[in-house]
Amino acid sequence: MARKQPKKRAALPHAARSPSLASLSSLPRMPILPRLPRDAHDDHSTAAVLARRELVRAATGVEFELVAGAPAPLESARGKCESLIGFAQVPLGLAGPLAVDTTAGRREVYVPMATNEGALVASHSRGMRLLAAAGGARSRVVREGLTQVPIFVYANAERALAARARVLRAEKSFTKLVAGTTRHGKLVRVLADVVGRRLVVELTFTTGDAIGINMAARATELVAARIAKSTRALEHALHGQDVEKRANARATYEGRGRSVVCDATIPRAALAALARTTPEDLRALWHTYQVGFARLGTQNQCVQSANGLAAVLLACGQDVAYLPECATGFLDLDVAADGALYASVTLPSLLVGTVGGGSQKGTAVECLRLLGCEGAGGANTFAELLGAVVLAGDLSLMAAFATHEFVAAHEKLGRNRPVRPVR
Repeated sequence: MARKQPKKRAALPHAARSPSLASLSSLPRMPILPRLPRDAHDDHSTAAVLARRELVRAATGVEFELVAGAPAPLESARGKCESLIGFAQVPLGLAGPLAVDTTAGRREVYVPMATNEGALVASHSRGMRLLAAAGGARSRVVREGLTQVPIFVYANAERALAARARVLRAEKSFTKLVAGTTRHGKLVRVLADVVGRRLVVELTFTTGDAIGINMAARATELVAARIAKSTRALEHALHGQDVEKRANARATYEGRGRSVVCDATIPRAALAALARTTPEDLRALWHTYQVGFARLGTQNQCVQSANGLAAVLLACGQDVAYLPECATGFLDLDVAADGALYASVTLPSLLVGTVGGGSQKGTAVECLRLLGCEGAGGANTFAELLGAVVLAGDLSLMAAFATHEFVAAHEKLGRNRPVRPVR
């Protein structure tokens, strides 16, 4: 069934040309997009929900047919799900507006978040207001590359070393072999290391706007078969050093998929007004948390990266099983020379895509369209927006911890005792 195309419309605020980083301080302190309305009497009433949909439609031109409840075509799940019986429903809220200076230009967007955790959307919206007060966050993809790591076994270390030399000499032939399997992916690096009598080969691919796991796995299988035959390996394993869908130490320094850095400088007055805390209090609390993280030996040194990422990945048709890798990262908080709060997040392993997988199916299309990231050319911008989402969430949660408001917020908005409308 043909997909309904969005109506033609004037350029949106999130499509504005990018300012230089130096000029960000002169940007408006509040987003161009309007604040989302809330109904203090009953924010989950039909009228309140319809009011938000209409405001977003008028501001962005995006129609929410499937998000609003129209049934998704059953055939849209072909190749995505076996033994189909229907489609799961998860509450979908909008956070924002979120203001971000991306590689593709300045974006101001509402962020779709699918979640059953009360207070999550509200928390991220508060963080996004802090970023708006800073003139917006600055977010950049700093590295791309999807790695696959087959391992080969030989009779002894001498044979493994000889195989390593042969593999490194054959990089160009492997690149040509991979080029024959895909129009979108490319083998860009081959590394090899010897561990005892085993040869560990690291293949790095670029994957266009897709996550590219299946493409890379197919290409790796062909390369591995050629290596095994030409070096007379006793045995080999396609996923010999398997980091798929698990947190791992290597991801913290090497990265996998798209690596993103996002930062902002929050004025002291904005931090006091919106979050009731100070840069000094947040920095002191963060130093204490670093002690705890060191004791845990965790690769995730953000405070709620998994929360925001899971909600947006689910809304946008991503493979949420990659969350352990995606949530790997670092938060940094410090006091700037002028007394403002400097904040940054580094996410080395964002495995996301805007083509392929579930990204072009059902409600995911409408959510990616809302972000201005639908289809070809959208993956890097999507990753950069995710960096800003994580920064917003971490800022808000750190402030709630610093002011001891975390429990009260969940008591008010969360599933423990959510506020009931007055009848």
